[in-house]
Amino acid sequence: MSIDVVGILVLLLIFVVGTWRSINLGALALVAAIALGTCFAGVSLKDVYSGFPADLFVLLVGVTFLFGVATANGTVEWIVDRAAHLVGDHARMLPWVLFVVAAVPTTAGALGPAGIAILAPLGLRLGQRYNINPVLTGLMIVHGSAVGNFSPINVLGAIVNQTMEREGLPSNPLLLFVGNLVFNVLLAIAIYWIYGRALRRRAQPAGDGVSESESDSASTNNDDRSIDPAGGSATGAGRQGTLTVAPAASPPRLDRPQIITIGAVLLVVVGAIGFGLDIGALALVAAVVLRLVTPQSSEGADKSIAWNVVLLICGIITYVALLQHLGTIERIGDAVAQMRMPLVAAFVICLIAGAVSAFASSTGTLGALIPLSVPLLAQGDVSVVGLIVALSISATAVDATPFSTVGALTVANAPASQQQRVYSGMLRWGLSMILIAPSAAWLIFVLIPSA
Repeated sequence: MSIDVVGILVLLLIFVVGTWRSINLGALALVAAIALGTCFAGVSLKDVYSGFPADLFVLLVGVTFLFGVATANGTVEWIVDRAAHLVGDHARMLPWVLFVVAAVPTTAGALGPAGIAILAPLGLRLGQRYNINPVLTGLMIVHGSAVGNFSPINVLGAIVNQTMEREGLPSNPLLLFVGNLVFNVLLAIAIYWIYGRALRRRAQPAGDGVSESESDSASTNNDDRSIDPAGGSATGAGRQGTLTVAPAASPPRLDRPQIITIGAVLLVVVGAIGFGLDIGALALVAAVVLRLVTPQSSEGADKSIAWNVVLLICGIITYVALLQHLGTIERIGDAVAQMRMPLVAAFVICLIAGAVSAFASSTGTLGALIPLSVPLLAQGDVSVVGLIVALSISATAVDATPFSTVGALTVANAPASQQQRVYSGMLRWGLSMILIAPSAAWLIFVLIPSA
């Protein structure tokens, strides 16, 4: 049995055992990477460890630590109170507001993690205030951010377009951007329909509403209730087709630690989005400085670091990096590119892009698979631009998985009481996208234009 087959089977076994025994998948993946690399592939431990995502580790620890400080000293609560005051009784539109706001940084050129790192902690807590399904909130933020992935001025879009030019392939930056934008808007509509059922039912006449805490599970015959942004529950008939939410009381004035914290967060945002600095390093520095400057108000902030999520994400990514180091992914791509049925080969390449990117870098996946697609595209039976658009969507629509950077940030920054629910929901959605996104993108951008 080849090392490639063994590697894929072990990856599947990791998920089976992790689900069966409720052990951290990251720990299993690290052990599997060490065993596979040293015992079967003849790879040194140094090479195995080289796949450990140190940058993602710093990002997760830094951001969760920073917002742990902000939560401990009441800054996050103050911001959520202000946001709730502005949202008022329009809670049903909150997921769409978060979707649009998340799209702005990436469309303007920022990488997805930069906007997600700031918006996810606040958006999830604001959704919690309105008792909105946290999976709905998290997915709307992630796919909102994905809207701008292939903006002509976004780094990811530039990488795809430059790779195509380097390979001598025709490119269409506008179609790439618009195609991805429309695809993610359609996904957002599906997300709102699937996970926002209880939220929509709040607009029904009194007596027919259900609590959002029930999410998409079986409904009950509770009285029509609305959620008070100040934290309580308000009862009122309301107008048919509206959601009655008590106006948020004006939050108290900011104290010194909170002012310093907001200043630190703004500096992190400006440094990451404005100057392209590493947001993980900036967040970690800011958190440590805040902890030193405001020791009393930030007491216990380090406990907010989601170590279980960090271990899970980094372990899985280390294992997938080992498979890439062994050439497993590249050999699979080569085999697909040599298939004699171009349309089928294009579909398989899109599936590979989704499956690999769900556990690895979208940028790295696209950088590897676009060149591998050149022999297939050279045959002239498949639309070059269409396949590149489908490939790009396939590699990024799966980013909601907790193993991608933006997915991991979203899960890690969910309130502790909702973290497992967010993880499970985003895992199910992200894994479903491995099949759904490539299939839909291939159908729309490859099969139909080639017909």
